[in-house]
Amino acid sequence: MKAMISFSNRLMQRYMPDPFLLVIVLTFFVIGLAMVMTDSTPVQILEYWGGGFWNLLEFSMQMVLIVVTGHVMASSPFFKKLLGNLARVPKSPGQSIILVTFVALIACWINWGFGLIIGALFAKEIAKKVDGVDYRLLIASAYSGFIIWSGGLSSSIALTIATPGHFTEKLIGVVPTSETLFSTFNATIVIGLIILVPIINRYMMPPKEQAFFIDRKLLEDAEDIQAGTVEHIEMTPADRLENSKILSLFIGILGLSFLGFYIASNGLSINLNIVNFLFLFIGIILHKTPKQFLGAVTSSVKSASGIIIQFPFYAGLMGIVTASGLAGILSNAFISISNEDTFLMFTLWSAGLVNFFVPSGGGQWAVQGPVMLEAAQNLGVSLPKTAMAVAWGDAWTNMIQPFYALPALAIAGLKAKDIMGYGLVIMFITGFFISAAFYFL
Repeated sequence: MKAMISFSNRLMQRYMPDPFLLVIVLTFFVIGLAMVMTDSTPVQILEYWGGGFWNLLEFSMQMVLIVVTGHVMASSPFFKKLLGNLARVPKSPGQSIILVTFVALIACWINWGFGLIIGALFAKEIAKKVDGVDYRLLIASAYSGFIIWSGGLSSSIALTIATPGHFTEKLIGVVPTSETLFSTFNATIVIGLIILVPIINRYMMPPKEQAFFIDRKLLEDAEDIQAGTVEHIEMTPADRLENSKILSLFIGILGLSFLGFYIASNGLSINLNIVNFLFLFIGIILHKTPKQFLGAVTSSVKSASGIIIQFPFYAGLMGIVTASGLAGILSNAFISISNEDTFLMFTLWSAGLVNFFVPSGGGQWAVQGPVMLEAAQNLGVSLPKTAMAVAWGDAWTNMIQPFYALPALAIAGLKAKDIMGYGLVIMFITGFFISAAFYFL
């Protein structure tokens, strides 16, 4: 294990570029694949790339907001105290790694956006409190919880096929979550990962002389937003509005009232917009005044810079892979070597490969779902399990795909290469476990 971790970290530290450079490299790589493996002309590929470039604008804004609103909420005095108290629970580096991993896994099972932010913020808070814990592994442990999201309550594929009118309904029908998320085979994978991932992370702890420690002063907020109003000798009407606790309270209550109405109407069907809505209005209430809230927003926005500039390039990648038919070609390559016993495992692997180029669960299902479902029907393989194999494949290789790691990296102040060495080990070990589950179950 130590040799594998050492090799993995050296490999990523040496060869893992900045995520922005990585997406540029992937862009040229996919262009080359499309030219060789499809009948698309260079001009068509250029059109696919440019035409898809802005297709993730809504998702990009959602991710920007989840980073900003998560930061804002965590910078409030209440959450600083809450996370600080929870961070005092572990008494050793090993306990810290296990607790961060467990919290991140449970939070990502509830909702992946919530889990990404809470896990990173909690890890950062523990780094302020616990001596001797490797900071890079701590953040990697927080991100490792993301592996479970596709088997959890916010699984885009499972929720899509449970919705009447979905685009694959003619092939698969409407599949209730009892056959996907709450099935025995999915519960086995989820429970297995909740046990396995904390153990993996704990055993990846480096010797003290090789551990990476960070100056705790660097973990403090750049701008500490203090509670209370700003005192003025003579306050103008505008100043009074900016420092009005009543105004923040009323708009906060309005937002939370909508959330109550939404949950009463839809149950716990939580999506990314609802998570952002919750974070936003809790942040407004907890910062007490509009001025303090806007100050917290200003200091948080810089954390989202990587998302703003990189996500359009991934949208361009998706445009090439989907419009050129490249995703279907890659999927069919795995299908051609499958039989009824190996099909689900090869579906998982093919989805893991496609995930590098289409890092979106919903987008990947739109591209790969119809191909895999038709093949599953021909082989007589369970269609709900096929859908979940695509879902788990999408989640599995995220451990070395920095697309979703950007929010956690922004909060932690680290680069992708700092945590992806650990992610590579997690990907291989959990990949073996998930593959075995789909083969034997």
